[in-house]
Amino acid sequence: MSDRPRLLPLLGATRHGSRDAMTCRYRCGNACDHPVPNPSDNPYFGDLVEAEVSRRGVVRAGAVGALVLGFGGSVAGALAGAVPAAAAPAAPAVPAAGGAAAPQGGVGSGALTFKPIPPNKLDTLVVPNGYDHAVVIKWGDPVVPGAPEFDVRAQTAAAQARQFGYNNDFVGVLPIDRKRALLVVNHEYTNEDLMFPGFTSQDALSVEQLRVAMAAHGMSVVEIERVESTGQWRPVRSGRRQYNRRVTALATTFELTGPAAGSAWLRTAADPKGRTVVGTLNNCAGGVTPWGTVLSGEENFNQYFVGGDGAPAELKPKLARYGIPTDVRHPSGSRKWERADERFDLAKHPNEAHRFGWIVEIDPFDPDSKPRKHTALGRFKHEGANVIVAKDGRVVAYMGDDERFDYLYKFVSDKKFLPGGSSVARRHNLTLLESGTLYVAALVGNSAAEIDGSGKLPTDGAFDGRGRWIKLVSGNRSYVDGMTAADVLTFTRLAADKVGATKMDRPEDVEPSQLTGKVYVALTNNTDRGKAGKAPADEANPRNLNKHGQILELVEDRGDNTAETFAWSLPIVCGDPADPSTHFAGYDKSKVSPISCPDNVAFDATGNLWIATDGNALGSNDGLFATAVDGPERGHLKQFLTVPLGAETCGPFVTKDNRSVFVAVQHPGEITGASVENPASTWPDGDFAKPGVVVTWRLDGGPIGS
Repeated sequence: MSDRPRLLPLLGATRHGSRDAMTCRYRCGNACDHPVPNPSDNPYFGDLVEAEVSRRGVVRAGAVGALVLGFGGSVAGALAGAVPAAAAPAAPAVPAAGGAAAPQGGVGSGALTFKPIPPNKLDTLVVPNGYDHAVVIKWGDPVVPGAPEFDVRAQTAAAQARQFGYNNDFVGVLPIDRKRALLVVNHEYTNEDLMFPGFTSQDALSVEQLRVAMAAHGMSVVEIERVESTGQWRPVRSGRRQYNRRVTALATTFELTGPAAGSAWLRTAADPKGRTVVGTLNNCAGGVTPWGTVLSGEENFNQYFVGGDGAPAELKPKLARYGIPTDVRHPSGSRKWERADERFDLAKHPNEAHRFGWIVEIDPFDPDSKPRKHTALGRFKHEGANVIVAKDGRVVAYMGDDERFDYLYKFVSDKKFLPGGSSVARRHNLTLLESGTLYVAALVGNSAAEIDGSGKLPTDGAFDGRGRWIKLVSGNRSYVDGMTAADVLTFTRLAADKVGATKMDRPEDVEPSQLTGKVYVALTNNTDRGKAGKAPADEANPRNLNKHGQILELVEDRGDNTAETFAWSLPIVCGDPADPSTHFAGYDKSKVSPISCPDNVAFDATGNLWIATDGNALGSNDGLFATAVDGPERGHLKQFLTVPLGAETCGPFVTKDNRSVFVAVQHPGEITGASVENPASTWPDGDFAKPGVVVTWRLDGGPIGS
């Protein structure tokens, strides 16, 4: 753009926590303005108990691209030796043990010795003294070789389908060799206010602009290379770049797998066999599997559909349970995509919505492969899925349904994981998520009678208790009365309602530690908790009108991730440490950082927990935090970085050698009244806001955090 835009005054309208009204509209279709989709009368928690007794502090915006030293992130050592030996079109080499060129001295002691940064409202990325950061890739940068140069005033769907998409969320890094890797990123949603100059309304967008938005959804796979021997990495900009790929909502074809594939619920006029879907929607978090693929969760897919009022009467209760209004044609926040593709009109294609809300698996090492949607893992508003190999070799995927009063789930495979990178192991492991058992969680507390909604700790000094995994379906066998296996998997929320699962405060990222097997859940918030007619506080969700959220820790019995019972506790109840309703595992609260609205979690190589936030209700920018989960420093939470104005911190990924951490900066400048011409943020280039992926590292090359 030739003219430098004027920075918009910060006059955004907040409606839910501190999230701006613009974010509410585009990210989740104003979900909080609609009735809570879960109307079930599941037993309340208490009833169940009774029944069961930087060198710079502020680093410049717009730093030149870089990436990380080492690999592995959330899967710790599982990827070592697991990179496919027969991936098409070429076979990447097995990475060196310890990650790519792991520095001498190992991963460090695990002590988090960095000086925490203070809360702030700066329009830049802020990291601790002794650290630096750089932008790796941002919206509009080329992905597919030959992609045209980004031009915000002349975007086309064809161009966007070859460029880095909008609003990056999940981030994963998979090694090719010691000098190269694949960066895999989700693109959750678009914000047309901030994408198209002169935007006035969704109705005023051209069909081509709607198609641009569809192409900006999905995923990107980008080959990256290390810059000489430094800690910086950058996208490869020349040569074949044979793995580079865009997956979009516009044109990418997906295969349905598992027991529900081909069922009547998934058949449409365009796909009478019910086995092929075009596109993926609202891809939020995800995970890297031990066999070197990426899982992606389809979350707020409901907002893309219209015409619920014209859907068949017998289908309307099911649509409503998934947040699709059935009394109006165009719900609040509707994207009007039916103008570009009529399959988004449920009055004409009532089953199309059932083809979204799944866990997607993509093989980044095979650019010609068809991504898959795994019906065996159930259908709901998936934040993501994270996998661990259990003691007996089966794989377990943990998942959360990001909705007020919805549930925690896990999937246990029928088959066992085959280690190694042989073609035989590769083919076998790619089938692991096609068949298994799906469970939903029910929790009970140890001190239920003491929970009054204030957040006051029980007299035993902890929010804790026991839980069990309730079996919903195993293969083609349903364990829910009146529902077939296909019913359970397609309408998993309704099945979980029937078996009495515990209503949680927006369970988002659910991730097992690869070192301990313990599972950590980000419960973001729930300001409806305790309102008239809504579930009251319970020991796992101990505050009414909960605007700050909490972290839940699950310890499976016998240390077996396939177990059907577990212990649980809340090590962190978020908010201002000065607020008596907060809790930091008993640590001295005068020494911890304030935190609000945990969204994603990750682990470093020594087992520390890293927490990213979304919608900080304490008045500061969102950020990334770290804490030990065991030992005397358990609960000593420290803020590591903050993102720019209006942005959310997404996709934290700490490399296996513990030398770098990177995050996705999602929706910078997403503040009511902002536009391309008058942005609320100018990150990262100083003109108008662009979502992007950032890497942070220690300037002296030492382990992150210490």
